[in-house]
Amino acid sequence: MPGTPPTPQTTPFTVRAPASSANLGPGFDSLGLSVPLYTTLRVTPQDTTQVIPMGAELDGTPADETNYVYRAMELVARRAGRPLPPARIEIETDVPLARGLGSSAAALVAGIVAGNELLGRPLDDLAVLDVAAREEGHPDNVAPALFGGIVVATLDKLGTHYVRLDPPAHLGVTVLIPDFELSTSKARAVLPKEYSRADAVHALSHAALLAAALAQGRLDLLRHAMQDYIHQIWRAPLVPGLSDILEDAWKHGALGAALSGAGPTVLCFHDTREPTAPLHAYLHGVMKRNGLDGRVLDFPIDAAGTLVERA
Repeated sequence: MPGTPPTPQTTPFTVRAPASSANLGPGFDSLGLSVPLYTTLRVTPQDTTQVIPMGAELDGTPADETNYVYRAMELVARRAGRPLPPARIEIETDVPLARGLGSSAAALVAGIVAGNELLGRPLDDLAVLDVAAREEGHPDNVAPALFGGIVVATLDKLGTHYVRLDPPAHLGVTVLIPDFELSTSKARAVLPKEYSRADAVHALSHAALLAAALAQGRLDLLRHAMQDYIHQIWRAPLVPGLSDILEDAWKHGALGAALSGAGPTVLCFHDTREPTAPLHAYLHGVMKRNGLDGRVLDFPIDAAGTLVERA
């Protein structure tokens, strides 16, 4: 019957949302891709609400309704104009926090999707994206976390709009994850308040070229298209070795390199048909020269996005 509210979920379900890497160089606040590291929620409807963070990564996070995931669930209830049914919410993540891999976006998207599921799905996918993007302030992490693949998205007063691209054949991701945190607020604080016309033209042209190259699988253009003057040059002093990687990673097998989100993780594209050992050796060498420890990992691009599984 038209106008009948959806029936709340009464059986347990699991939500899994991937990490993401935003910007990819010039696509500031508008372009990102998903990475197969996950935040997972196990939701069991019951008479009372319990919030249970699990695992070392979430040590110290609130075990009550002030938890970011639960507050994300409440965003859906407010948008839908309905109370959030009580449930037991177990939270786990293997997304490293404050590393530029969209840990907050994965938690936000997982919570919003879980809240929507618990309420019987009153919001469609575009509304879910809009809730997430407005809470985050930009769609570059939440859109790929929700839809998977590579996503170009905008947020304005008229709504949130996106185009999802399937990952090109043979495109893989190598990430350098240093063992130190960098808050998004600190990374944003170093950005200038104004840019020159030349820098604006550079950003627009390279972001457009990058989106087109990814859409057409032009891996040969990535190194050129990923050049950026909007945020990476300003954030480079916060991430030792970043300038060297952006300049030289292509000499060691990278198709292109970029600061992942606000950092300090650095993302390199690679051709999956080629060995990545030289690139790994180079990235480890950069860390060693700068007195850093960390991990270098190869990933495919996660194509599935956020998944819901019912018990």
